Amino acid sequence: MPEQPTVRTAEGVVEGRLRRGHAVFRGIRYAEPPVGALRFAAPVPPRPWEGTRRAVEFGPVVPQSGPVRAGSPNGTDWLTLNVCTPDPGAAGLPVLVWIPGGGYMAADSSDPMLDPTAPAGAGLVVVSINYRVGAEGFAYLDGAPPNRGFLDQIAALRWVRRNIAAFGGDPDRVTIAGQSAGAGSVAALVTMESARGLFRRAIAHSVPGLHCTRALARRVAAELADRLGRVPTAAALADVEPWRLAEEVTALSADLHGYRESWGRLSKTGVAICPVVDGDVLAETPWSALDSGRASGIELLVGHTRDEFRLFSVMFGRLGTFTEQDVRTALELFAPAPDGADAYRTAHPHAGPEELVETVYSDAVFRMPSMLLAEANAAAGGTSFLFELRLAASASGGVLGACHSLDVPLAFGTPDSPIGRQLFGDRAAPEVLAVSRELQRAWVGFATTGDPGWAAYHPDRQLTRVLDTDSNTMPYPEQASRRIWKGRAPAPFDLVQGGSRTAPAH
Repeated sequence: MPEQPTVRTAEGVVEGRLRRGHAVFRGIRYAEPPVGALRFAAPVPPRPWEGTRRAVEFGPVVPQSGPVRAGSPNGTDWLTLNVCTPDPGAAGLPVLVWIPGGGYMAADSSDPMLDPTAPAGAGLVVVSINYRVGAEGFAYLDGAPPNRGFLDQIAALRWVRRNIAAFGGDPDRVTIAGQSAGAGSVAALVTMESARGLFRRAIAHSVPGLHCTRALARRVAAELADRLGRVPTAAALADVEPWRLAEEVTALSADLHGYRESWGRLSKTGVAICPVVDGDVLAETPWSALDSGRASGIELLVGHTRDEFRLFSVMFGRLGTFTEQDVRTALELFAPAPDGADAYRTAHPHAGPEELVETVYSDAVFRMPSMLLAEANAAAGGTSFLFELRLAASASGGVLGACHSLDVPLAFGTPDSPIGRQLFGDRAAPEVLAVSRELQRAWVGFATTGDPGWAAYHPDRQLTRVLDTDSNTMPYPEQASRRIWKGRAPAPFDLVQGGSRTAPAH
């Protein structure tokens, strides 16, 4: 391997660097920067270049929204990807394409938690991508294609299809993977006709049930534009500085409680903008597409953590403060109709407000969408493998439990990253490292052969890998919730009929 690894892509030559025994290429453009005349447009393929481009720094972070915002404005070349390969001179290596999560409001492929050293060391070519989020990627604007963030992901996968063989990868053995909004993206791509043929397998950790109808998405875009003194069109918002627009999405998301009467369930998510079931780019929800037979099942590895909602109750200072009114709100908005609220109380007769709120939100937002995706994929002719992470975070006195995002540093083998240390302490315990190794082996085995190391999930036996200090394969552990949600896949958020606008002043 040369001292400075170089690869000739279809667009031009890139020069990376050696890092921990692998060839690493960062900030490779897979589409033209979506600014100026290309703002709010579908991604445009990158122009070829002469000579050699250095690819040693991560590309600029896309404009971010949300309470914990990554990055800062340092350029507009947002549509870039990174490649880490064990050997660019190899041939036929399995490929893992990681789609970062962040509530469709943030996404940062440069996060140290996503360091690809461990999976690359196990023989995978690892690709991670940036894509448009928030208003840039998902606001429903007249004069712009919907779900531009998904279109970016498809453009990145087309780049992989064209170029990954030059990095030692097999374009016919591509596995897409993601967690949270990244998993929601994976679920969407599995059922999108425009993504067909661009990957073979899929890994989805903590799939969110976050989609909007066109009517609600149009109302949200109108409110966002109104806050800026504009109308909700691509032309009217084109001269609003992207990070300024992202800040307004953050402010709107913080005010969502004021829209409950008209925006219903969306008002309790903390996420103002999410993918739109638009009938074109995203024709229907992933569960609907698989259940109806309009999408075929594939090889799918999917799972969730036991205590998904705990991260958010801790992050927003609500842990230990939930009341009976919070329970009623959670059940009213998120328990499946018509009898879900009564079913939850019957299934948990001795549960206090804390347990009930956490159970309902964990189920509705992540756990049941993940389990139901496994079932729908199997019913559509695919092979599903399901897991639940029960290992609890060891830092902060264990208050986080097996919370949302705990699985990411375990799967990447990065418990020593900054976020990993917040979850597992400065020195991860042996049981943490053991679960990390098992999850890494599952990823590598699945991406390589389609087998993560445990039995496939079938609705009759429901075999699930429970990852803990003593991992085992057993029937799906959240049986009470599964019974409540049986046959009730997540529906898109919609306007509340007859609801009035009660937004706070701004």
